[in-house]
Amino acid sequence: MDGKMLARLAAVVFIAVAITATATEMLRKREAPAPWTRPTPAIDSPADPLRLGQRRCQELGQAATGDAECLRVWSETRDRFLGRIAVQAAPQTIEGR
Repeated sequence: MDGKMLARLAAVVFIAVAITATATEMLRKREAPAPWTRPTPAIDSPADPLRLGQRRCQELGQAATGDAECLRVWSETRDRFLGRIAVQAAPQTIEGR
């Protein structure tokens, strides 16, 4: 085989592989399932009070940093995210001796 014939054969093989790869990729894109998304709660399901508090604090903007309720909501959100169990503070009583 001379050099020209070998170059033509290599070009034909390269083009055949490129066409096959393109066709395979196009078919794979058509059959691809929808990307994974988190399930959203039903519209008529009861609202999460923590989520509502987060929305309220988001709407307050910068003023939320001084709001006691927002600080509580953020603390509860952080505890939920980290998997901590919220500990209720026991009322402190002053005992006389």
